[in-house]
Amino acid sequence: MAHTQDWKVRLHLFEDEGTTKARAVLDLGGTEISGQGVARRNPHDRDVPEIGDELAAGRAMNDLAQKLLTVARTDIEGVAHPGP
Repeated sequence: MAHTQDWKVRLHLFEDEGTTKARAVLDLGGTEISGQGVARRNPHDRDVPEIGDELAAGRAMNDLAQKLLTVARTDIEGVAHPGP
């Protein structure tokens, strides 16, 4: 039997004085998992906001992926070793 789902990820970017912060939020339909990412511009580098956005977003997505894998591991353990 086929199983299809549509999960949505929202990505929020905030920039302030050479620092870009990102928050990636995965909506699992009742549960949300979020990841955080930060990028800081070296004061001697040119100001290219897109690079900060890309770095912060990539780091937030990576953090989100790690958290999702942790949730999956916990679920696997629960199935493999059910409690009383």
